[in-house]
Amino acid sequence: MKKVIYLFFLIASCWSCSSNSTAEKYQDKRDNIINVHNQIKEIVIEDVLINNYSWPQIIDEYIFITDYKTADEFIHILNKNNFRYITSTALRGQGPGEITRLGHIAEDKENHKFYALDHGKRKIFSFDLDSVISDPAYLPVEKMILSKEIFPSNYIYINDTLSIGVNTKPIGDNDFISLVGKINMKTGEIKPMNYMIHPNVKKKRIWFSISLEHGIYVECYMPHDLMTICDLDGNLKYNIYGPNWDTEIHGKDYFGDVHFCNDKIVACYSGEQGFRDGKSTYPTKFMLFDLDGNYLKTLETGYPIIRFCYDKDNNRIIMSLNDAMQFAYLDLGKLLD
Repeated sequence: MKKVIYLFFLIASCWSCSSNSTAEKYQDKRDNIINVHNQIKEIVIEDVLINNYSWPQIIDEYIFITDYKTADEFIHILNKNNFRYITSTALRGQGPGEITRLGHIAEDKENHKFYALDHGKRKIFSFDLDSVISDPAYLPVEKMILSKEIFPSNYIYINDTLSIGVNTKPIGDNDFISLVGKINMKTGEIKPMNYMIHPNVKKKRIWFSISLEHGIYVECYMPHDLMTICDLDGNLKYNIYGPNWDTEIHGKDYFGDVHFCNDKIVACYSGEQGFRDGKSTYPTKFMLFDLDGNYLKTLETGYPIIRFCYDKDNNRIIMSLNDAMQFAYLDLGKLLD
């Protein structure tokens, strides 16, 4: 069964590649490097203790910091303009409305809500943002029960019948396939995109970001020097190959977290020994690409970056670091030009 599934993905992807040969872009040099180390500014959070493996995310006018090692609340909420601590939510526990193993958080802008995935309970919970801010005892309600066959892991919410993101399909006991697809949160149906996997990649492990504004999403492969850009129906636009592109796996993690920053794609890049799960070297660089995947420049921070997010209103990148300076930001100014 495993071979049959992979063969299906391979044939579909090969057809997509052969039907659009202009989609292949090779970049031999990425050497326009700007040192921004001295522009990195620390974010000091004094009112709450946060563990060292925590991720920032912009939700509405707030920074959500997800603390995956917490003994209490998983999510700490700060004012994104002045970094003032406001409250914490998503209580860890087995009880009703509590979270056992927090996953992805998705924002529902129209209804002023956010949705939190609980891998332990195999559910998505719905939080009313105003209630979270005003009521310290607030508990969420159940939004969706996850299927065991395939389930979302990182997605953007558009409405109850359409979300787009990465979905995990388990294969056997110790393996899985990552598939970008469209998710119906009312029915639980997940429809994989047209372009599912590069034909020369044996195991797909990616970072993902999507821009509804520009009508595209990007996949950055971890064990390969490869970035893929597709439209919102999953039609391949570009495969972008870096100077270290190889079909084999060498124990390196090339790409890390990726986000759209205005009209640029910004991706963490390492090319060093694996940094997933804190095993080794985290990336210190941001690589900037235009929306067609053309390389523009590299920002060298000099700090090991765990995760980052983009604050569009303040035009800055907010980072969690594997360093004495736990959280920091970089004002982008003209760096996106």
